[in-house]
Amino acid sequence: MAAFFIIIIYLAFISLGLPDSLLGVTWPVMQPEFGAPLETAGLLFMAMAGGTIASSLASGAMLKRFGTGKVAFVSSFMTAAALLGFYFSPSLVWLFLCAIPLGLGAGAIDAGLNHYVASHYKAHHMNWLHCFWGVGATLGPVVMASVISGDSSWRNGYLAIAGIQFVLVIILFFSLPLWDRIAASPSDTEKTEEESKGTEAIKPMQIKGVKLTLAAFLFYCGAESAIGLWGSSFLVNAKGLSVETAAKWVSLYFGGITLGRFVTGFLSLKVSNRTLIRAGQLTALAGALLLLFPFPASFSLAGFVLTGLGLAPIFPGMLHETPAHFGRMHAQSIMGYQMAVAYTGSLSLPPLLGFLASQSTIAIFPFVVAFFIAAMLLSSEMLNAFFKKKPILSGEKKKPAVF
Repeated sequence: MAAFFIIIIYLAFISLGLPDSLLGVTWPVMQPEFGAPLETAGLLFMAMAGGTIASSLASGAMLKRFGTGKVAFVSSFMTAAALLGFYFSPSLVWLFLCAIPLGLGAGAIDAGLNHYVASHYKAHHMNWLHCFWGVGATLGPVVMASVISGDSSWRNGYLAIAGIQFVLVIILFFSLPLWDRIAASPSDTEKTEEESKGTEAIKPMQIKGVKLTLAAFLFYCGAESAIGLWGSSFLVNAKGLSVETAAKWVSLYFGGITLGRFVTGFLSLKVSNRTLIRAGQLTALAGALLLLFPFPASFSLAGFVLTGLGLAPIFPGMLHETPAHFGRMHAQSIMGYQMAVAYTGSLSLPPLLGFLASQSTIAIFPFVVAFFIAAMLLSSEMLNAFFKKKPILSGEKKKPAVF
């Protein structure tokens, strides 16, 4: 049952990833149709991320009241309906209106599924869960590029993605009884009275090291989202590639993240999270440098793929390190802060890059991305140095896992 059910959860995370990369690869053809300035994509992205932050902050109460299965189903339906709204949108106003439910659906399902997998499955499934987000994020640009290259409108691309999304909605609907059955088993994450004693007085931001981990999440999501949103515009306007080719190259960036997380799931059985995170950060920085230097356009493809491979182990690895760094009793609340700051990075940093590019040139794209990755690496290494000097808080037993 557990092995079958994790497949349904993976499918739900594909649904989460499908819309994430669409706006960036489609904007070069959407922009002239709506007569909008370049930075409007950043504002649309902010509307989506704002909805995501709002729903992730409310997800705890929603999950407690309705359960993970119902929240996942409704959230997926919202994203499918919003994508269909993009297809019909006659103006920028309608795009902004559709961006809000698109973000709301993403935030609730992201928080719910991450918590569910952390509670019921072994650690390597966290990497594979985010790998399946990459499957969705890779599939989105591939479908859009195929539609556009076939002399069809970008609207038909959104219609095709909405159709895929509705299929996943149907699967989630018929799986609703399974969620309740699995959730009915005794929780292996409940705290004992002794474990929880005295923790209420400690607020997450009062724990040393938390601000450093939040900074790492902020810059990670800033880098990942900035590449997804502005990578295609950089390739079209700075490297002279066609929209179709640029979309395919950006899809390979998401493909690098997907492949990297699949492989990392196996590596995590033998290699520590800290080592995988550091190696990923250095690899991503090397990929950004390939974009930064004035090499031929073909080097940009290698740069996008290398950056994607480098980013792959970082986010799930940092999430999994949270209990080890700060103790299991504090991990749930700190992970909530991490997700909120991660979405804030997606909300603020890519639009900032768009604003800077509109005031100068999109050629600054690789410089800004390299800065985000370097800042993430610095924050992470400062956190590692802090925990070398200070014992880890937890000293607690590792919780068993179902699968």
